[in-house]
Amino acid sequence: MSETLRVLVAGGSGFIGTELIRQLTDDGHQVTLLVRGEPQSDNQATWAPASGTLDPGLISDTDAVINLSGASIGKLPWTHKYRDEILKSRLDATRTLTDAMARAATPPATFLSGSAVGIYGDRPGEILTEESPRGKGFLGDVVEQWERAASLSPTATRVVMLRTGLVIGDGGSLKPIMALTRVGLGSRLASGTDVWPWISLYDEAAAIRYLLTSTLSGPVNLAGPTRATSGEITKYVAHKMHRPYALAVPEFAIDLALQDAGEELLLSSQNVSSEKLTADGFVFRDHTVEQAIDEFL
Repeated sequence: MSETLRVLVAGGSGFIGTELIRQLTDDGHQVTLLVRGEPQSDNQATWAPASGTLDPGLISDTDAVINLSGASIGKLPWTHKYRDEILKSRLDATRTLTDAMARAATPPATFLSGSAVGIYGDRPGEILTEESPRGKGFLGDVVEQWERAASLSPTATRVVMLRTGLVIGDGGSLKPIMALTRVGLGSRLASGTDVWPWISLYDEAAAIRYLLTSTLSGPVNLAGPTRATSGEITKYVAHKMHRPYALAVPEFAIDLALQDAGEELLLSSQNVSSEKLTADGFVFRDHTVEQAIDEFL
């Protein structure tokens, strides 16, 4: 590696953040993790995003800030209270970081902020690029406001919005599917033909590392280089776990049980293109969803 960077990470203790910090550390970068409680080690620092509290001196000593903070959209049901938490947690974290950047003596060169393919909504038959207009739905509203908050960074800071899809790894969005499959309830969801924009956990973190030193800015899709349907993914999970795959959950049952959360998380079809990322030079390690699932099953 040609350059060692000082990187400040918010939300680094989660599913994606843990793998990212592992890769950053292996690369030799100096990583500081923002935590809400008392620091437990020299590489941790305290912040309180709910109250907008963050020492701008931490920003002045940083080359790049990575924001992965936000309440999980996979926690169900989406009650009115939890919808507010999904949005508020993202806006509080992002605004706290951008406000500290504005007050820092030296703002960071790069800000990589979490985002999601949920901005596109259900778009069967389309190829979705970063230039595609936003779609309908709650997640579209959340992501639009989240990205707008990130764009309020200082003009000297390069800003990238990490539009992430279904991250394939030991945890994350596949966890409930695996739990059902393990007890013999592996199922096709509705028709099984909806395109799910997947990416392996390794490549998600590797793409974020790549974007630290890229010149790309604005939204960047983080999705694997080949398409996969929900049926292909759920069936392959059952195959790898040596469990039956004989059931089919009808669309009306998903709608009844999960309402719009089911529509947006399980029944949206999104053929998301990663061409902006690959044209810039990023190379995926896992080219198919089967390779990504093989890595941890």
